[in-house]
This record gives sequence, structure tokens and C-alpha cells, in this order.
Amino acid sequence: MDQDTSSEIPNVNLENAKIPNVNLENVEIPNVNLENVEIPNVNLKNVAINIDDDQKPIPKLNFYSTSSYGLKSSDKMTAVEKLGIFFYTLALGVSNRDVSERFQRSGETISRAFHEVLEAITGRSKGFHGLAREMIKPRDPTFQSTPHQIINDKRYMSIVLVVLMVHILGHASQRPNKYLYIGRKGIPTFNVMAVCDFDLCFTFISVGWEGSTHDTRVFLHAINNRSMNFPKPSEGKYYLVDKGYPDRKGYLVPYPKTRYHKSQFENEPPKNMKEAFNRSHSSLRSFIEKSFGILKKRWKILGGMPKYSVETQHDIIIDVFALHNYIRNNDKEDKVFTTFEQHSDYMGCDELRDVRGTVTNNDNISSGTSNEMKQIRNDIATSIWNVRRR
Repeated sequence: MDQDTSSEIPNVNLENAKIPNVNLENVEIPNVNLENVEIPNVNLKNVAINIDDDQKPIPKLNFYSTSSYGLKSSDKMTAVEKLGIFFYTLALGVSNRDVSERFQRSGETISRAFHEVLEAITGRSKGFHGLAREMIKPRDPTFQSTPHQIINDKRYMSIVLVVLMVHILGHASQRPNKYLYIGRKGIPTFNVMAVCDFDLCFTFISVGWEGSTHDTRVFLHAINNRSMNFPKPSEGKYYLVDKGYPDRKGYLVPYPKTRYHKSQFENEPPKNMKEAFNRSHSSLRSFIEKSFGILKKRWKILGGMPKYSVETQHDIIIDVFALHNYIRNNDKEDKVFTTFEQHSDYMGCDELRDVRGTVTNNDNISSGTSNEMKQIRNDIATSIWNVRRR
């Protein structure tokens, strides 16, 4: 039973409030004053939400439909306020107590509202058939088209997506095997695999692995497990992956023991085709670095999770990826995306780490290295080197 005694939405006055990372300026919501509310970096000015059949949809905020994702207003709280609570929590990474104080609601009410939105996006109770499933997928699942960002460069026309691992801070103090979450930096993390397209949208994520899990194991599980629905590249198309990944058909790795990162070429340009290839590989890798930079810039909760259950933390990670794509698809003037696109050197976060290349005995690499991919890499490298020498 909801113990919150407030019955009027007008008691939630967000006038002139500043909520970092979400901008609800000019959104009109009956009985909830959001005038001049700013949650910087999440600009929902041109977005909107369909709430209930008996309530008029809010102009330009078409985010959820009740029939599809189940988010509804209750007698004491509209779906919009629930979203405000949710965005506030993710944007600032604050505790239930802080959110309760901000919205003048009981901690129980805040928790219930947060988890309702979390469920609507993730859809955990429905086999993960929530908004996230609709948001996190390739726009072209057959990979027939060439991304417009590289369509004029024949060297890259066969490359469709970029894959990378990232560690996200988490809490696992209540787990009996909590030591498994301790990553290389000695803090609890989740090992997340993500695939990104050249429009800075995520097309696949694998969430739930402990921080100590080997990157190669996460990768092989994703591409070999049919239940993961990994969008495998079609014939003649390739994923761009780090040097730590297995050298397999469809996945293009850089040359080992060769200069790679942009910083390594600042004072001396590439001297041979291998270095030229690695320099170009690193340049294309920047797309996923920017995507992760935007993700962390917008959602501070990724910098330090409150003490939720591990399952809730997994769902939060899924949700921020989905919201990232939703904003990208619905607001082409979003300030954070624009900043990262206009300033090529602005990452917004530390340079992402390389994937670990050592494979344990438990990792199943049935096909070994791919001579075909090595030849493809050599062909592309030769083309890049020839262009540079003209």
C-alpha cells in the first residue's frame, strides 16, 4: 500500500529547478509545474509521452504508450512525474533519499515510481520486451547499406559497426560471490559489451557479466549463443574490433605489436601499411568512444551506482543505452551529441581501454585465427597506404 499521503500533483513544484542532464524546458504538463526545468544534456524539449487513453497525450513527448510498455498514471502520481523521478535519479546518480527530498514524496513512493519506469523500458518481467528492445538494434539488420559517414571512402565501405568493452561501476556487496565483480582497478564493476554504429547509436549490448570476467569470454558468448540474437555481419561486411578479440571471420582486428592509438602518431606519421591501417582503425574506433563519452556525460549514475540490487543495476545499464538511442533518434539538435560531433577531439571521458588479449583455458575459440580476415586486412591496409603515399 502506498503510504504517501500527498494527493495533489501541484505539491510537486519544479519551477526553476535545475536537474543536470535532462532538459524539459517548454514541456507543458497539467498540474505539474515544470517551467524552466533543466536537466542538462537530456533535452526532451522536442519529445513527448503518450500516457493513458483517457488523458490527452502531451505535445512532443511521445515516449511510451500504455498498451505497449505499461507505464500508467496512478491516482496520486502521473506517468510524467514518474519519468521525472526516473530521469532525475539516472542523470544525477543520487540516492532514494535525495530524490525523495527533491520531489517531496516518501521513499517507498519514489522507489515504486522508479521501478515502474525501469520495468517499462527494460521489460524484464515480459522477457525483456520493453522499450529497450525496440531501441537497441541495427537500423539495417541485413547490413545492405553503407553508413553515410564512410560511403565516400572505398577503403571503409565494408565496415558496418564497431565493438568494444567497457567497465561500469557497480555495487555487489550483498552477493556471496562479490569478489567476482572486482575488476583490474580493485573496485566492483560490470563488464559490458556494446556494438555501435557510425551514427553513435548502440545496436547491441551484453549486460550482466562480473567485472573480473574475461573480455574474450563475453565476446564469444555473445556471438555464439543464439539466444543473444547477436546481429552477425553479412558476407562481405565486417565489424571493427579491438586487438584483444579473436581473429575470426567477419571481425576486423588491428595489427598486433604495431602503433595504434592516435596519440602515438602525433609526432610521427605512419611509416608502413600496417601502421597506416592501425591509424585508420583507431580513427573509426573513435565513434564508439564518442558514444560512451556521451553516455557517461549524460547519465552520472554510470559513474557510481547507488546500492540497488545487482539485477536493478543491470536494468539501469540497459535503460541508459536505450535512452541514449531514443534521444539520438528523436532530437537531432541534442546539445551533447552536437558537442561531440563538432569537436572531434572531445571524448568527455578517459580514453577507452583496449580489450584484454589473453585467453583462458575455458574460452572456446573453435575456429582459431582466420587467414581470410588476415588477407582482407592486408588488402585494406595496402589500399590505405597507397592513398597516403600519393
